[in-house]
Amino acid sequence: MLLRARTSRKLPSIFPCVPLVPASTSSPSPRHIQARTSRTHHRAVSSSAQLQVNINQSQSGLKAATPGNLLSSHILVYRSMSSLSATTESPNPELWGVESTTPNEPTIDAVFEKNTGTWQYLVSDAATSSAVIIDPVLDYDRATQTVSTQSADSLLKTVTEKGYKIEMILETHVHADHLTAASYLQRHLAQTQGFKPPVGIGKRIEQVQTLFGKRYEVPRAEYTGVFDKLFDDDETFKIGNLTAMAVHLPGHTPDHLGYRIGENIFCGDSLFHADIGTARCDFPGGSARDLFRSGRKLLDLPGQFKIWTGHDYPPQGREEPRPWMSVKEHRQQNKHLKDGTTEEQYIALREARDAEMQAPKLLHQSLQINIRAGQLLRPSQTGHRMLRLPMKFQGGEW
Repeated sequence: MLLRARTSRKLPSIFPCVPLVPASTSSPSPRHIQARTSRTHHRAVSSSAQLQVNINQSQSGLKAATPGNLLSSHILVYRSMSSLSATTESPNPELWGVESTTPNEPTIDAVFEKNTGTWQYLVSDAATSSAVIIDPVLDYDRATQTVSTQSADSLLKTVTEKGYKIEMILETHVHADHLTAASYLQRHLAQTQGFKPPVGIGKRIEQVQTLFGKRYEVPRAEYTGVFDKLFDDDETFKIGNLTAMAVHLPGHTPDHLGYRIGENIFCGDSLFHADIGTARCDFPGGSARDLFRSGRKLLDLPGQFKIWTGHDYPPQGREEPRPWMSVKEHRQQNKHLKDGTTEEQYIALREARDAEMQAPKLLHQSLQINIRAGQLLRPSQTGHRMLRLPMKFQGGEW
């Protein structure tokens, strides 16, 4: 597996609006090895190379591109979405698994999408085969503006092979680094299993939708009511015979949720692998103080609990992505939040780190799709589906 380098976050100095292009073909499902043990994880080895898009930029003398100053840019350009066949290879994600060992514990299939470094999860009840999907990814090629569904189709293949009934599709928050496949999966599952699984997210989503709806001038009708279930804090729900709980984990974003299922919590973009630490907090509404408190909430769980992360970017020296670490491991090893770290120490560290980070490379595309719960943009009068992307100028405008 070739996953040594962290995903690039460098952004071009000018953002032309580009067509979002639905791909008309699907690729073969990835090879994988199924794990059937509670503590041993197996991986599929891929020889496919990660797609790298080289963009000519002139960055000298410019302020670092941050989510704040990118989103505040006022000049927007348009291009259309049109039809084009996908030519990219299968993303060939890794698949990890943990099997249920007691009636109160789920079976977990963790699928890694390497282009965005995202962990996607299938969490199921062994007794009933009821399951949920957490944070699914829609593939997007920035070079051609092509949307394709290899990653989502691999999830559907696993659902079919294992006989799962998807009861719900869960989002931890509005992601700024990948497009959600929630709507695509919902549509296909409605056809194959005879009912449409609702898409769930935290109750604070409406403030995030309103914020970014205004910034990108998205018609309110395109994001109002697109999520089927808005969870209250600590609300419980069933996955077959399993009991799950929605846990508010603000910091990365104000709407952020985790999902506690048995002795597992799916924490989204809050804690990462211990050698990375925690997620950034510099998006609108983000707060390092809130994330410290959310992190300590997670680390106050019993030591054997597994914390399943939303992303992994293996640093040099660790080639393999890993979807979970125990609470005990995080307490001992997490480079940002291990035991003994004070709130003020964490805030200083996190804010200094955020000041150096570039904006996610799919920031604008992701936010516009994800506040719509992954539903397609409505076509323009010319029949194209349009994204709005800000332009930035070196040396001023003319």
